[in-house]
Amino acid sequence: MALRGTNQESGRPFNRRIVLESIRLQGPVTRGDIASRVGLTVQTVSTIVRELEEQGLILSVREKPKGRGIPPSALTINPEGGHAVGIHLTPLGIETALVNLRGDVVESRRRYASNPMPDDAFALIGEMVDELKASPRRGRLLGAGLALPGPFDVESISFIGPTTMTGWQNVDIRQRLTDATGLPAFMENDMAAAALGEQLYGLGQQISDYYYLFFSVGLGGAMMHDGTVMRGAWGNAGEIGHIPAVPDGEPCPCGNNGCLERYLSLEAFKRRGLSEVDWVREIAPIFRNAIRTIENLFDPETVVLGGLAPQSLIEQLATLVNGLNNSISARANRSHPRVVVASDCQHSALRGAAALAVFGVLSPRFGQMFEASEKGISE
Repeated sequence: MALRGTNQESGRPFNRRIVLESIRLQGPVTRGDIASRVGLTVQTVSTIVRELEEQGLILSVREKPKGRGIPPSALTINPEGGHAVGIHLTPLGIETALVNLRGDVVESRRRYASNPMPDDAFALIGEMVDELKASPRRGRLLGAGLALPGPFDVESISFIGPTTMTGWQNVDIRQRLTDATGLPAFMENDMAAAALGEQLYGLGQQISDYYYLFFSVGLGGAMMHDGTVMRGAWGNAGEIGHIPAVPDGEPCPCGNNGCLERYLSLEAFKRRGLSEVDWVREIAPIFRNAIRTIENLFDPETVVLGGLAPQSLIEQLATLVNGLNNSISARANRSHPRVVVASDCQHSALRGAAALAVFGVLSPRFGQMFEASEKGISE
């Protein structure tokens, strides 16, 4: 998405968010470069930069002179200029983390709970976030982001079966999260949150079109295009776990048979009771078919593999790329392999959940005014 500011006086809050986004994406970057990229005057950018420096959100750095004259100072996001709380809720339990603006997990907490119901889950979330708030490493808190399994708002699939949060129908999740944490609340399905986290902190800084295959209790994914998740009509695009993979195969809680996640998911792995090596060998044909399907549907630069599975299992799955045969992605001029491992598998959705709060405050893409978000910031 092109970042363009406005010279109208009423657009000042928007311009501040535009400048922040430009620094986040392109920093270290000079004031002049920002001005030319976003269509604002250097004077306007300099005024905004001064405010952001006073708030501690950005840093000014100067390279050593390479010749005559002093090089202009460059701007970058201050990693410690703010923190967000990331929360990942799954049928296995809850994990929370304090994440800085660079995406580093500063401190984390985990509670094991089998398919917790809403009251129990939000009570635990409140306790865990209070512990993070008390951390001496905590800076200014921007907000809290929650990632949880999808799909959302599909009566016949949502909150049904072992890979979803059963019993969570008709819960005002965002309000409950605000009440539990005392912070501005954001939420997303975990596969999209993981893809957003990768875009902000990982491989997304190098490429603009990739599919994030989220290997968790269930199986899902999200296609990233130009830094944005492709949503679909009802926000559930990428739910490949319910693509029929085996004719007349195992019954799925969704009512169909042979769905992909009945064979390719943590739930399927544990149900089979095999070693990692034996299981990977068994599901190799199904995995490769899934990758080829993703490639032919979305034409990504690469498929990023991440999720809650152990790192060793994710890496073994990634080696199956060696047996992939033809698809539209089978080309010689590739800059990345057809399948790569996510930059931080174990924290992918957690960092992505924190990124929701960071984006909500700092990014023009999410449509929330920075000033309104600041009112909820905890000092």
